[in-house]
Amino acid sequence: MAGMTWTIAPEPYDSPVAAALWRAYYTEVSDRWYLLHEGHRTDPDELEREIAAVTGSELAPPTGQLLIGRYGGEPAGSAGVRLLDADTAELTRVFVHESMRGTGGSALLVGAAEEAARALGAGQLILDTRDDLVEARALYARLGYRETAPHNDQQYADHWFRKDLPATGAIVN
Repeated sequence: MAGMTWTIAPEPYDSPVAAALWRAYYTEVSDRWYLLHEGHRTDPDELEREIAAVTGSELAPPTGQLLIGRYGGEPAGSAGVRLLDADTAELTRVFVHESMRGTGGSALLVGAAEEAARALGAGQLILDTRDDLVEARALYARLGYRETAPHNDQQYADHWFRKDLPATGAIVN
């Protein structure tokens, strides 16, 4: 993998590349939860229903954006943002294929998502995650996200984070 680089660009939420990354992301987090709590992988029928039920349409412009990261030209990860109100966007679908982890892609994808949220007019970015996604929680803390009180009642959310997004070029003390 030496010499390979990341490129990140907007992608339609319903493209074949976006669909494949959504499937990989959802399969991993669902299987991880079921293996931890029930000792088995996600039932295949349930997996198909849930993947199909969440289209990602909220990640379409003008109020959202899906970003796809390619590593060495191959689709390797994603991050999405969607406006919740005039000042707040939600970070979602942050994912990097397991074989590409450790190459810096997660931080690049989150940084690109922060820029996309700014471009949508957001002054803050929020997200939720689970107890078992310890790598994600460490990433968000490293990137300056602060753990906060719950901002939703999502069934699988255990941790909520927030980060202020000063305007590009603003001085932060």
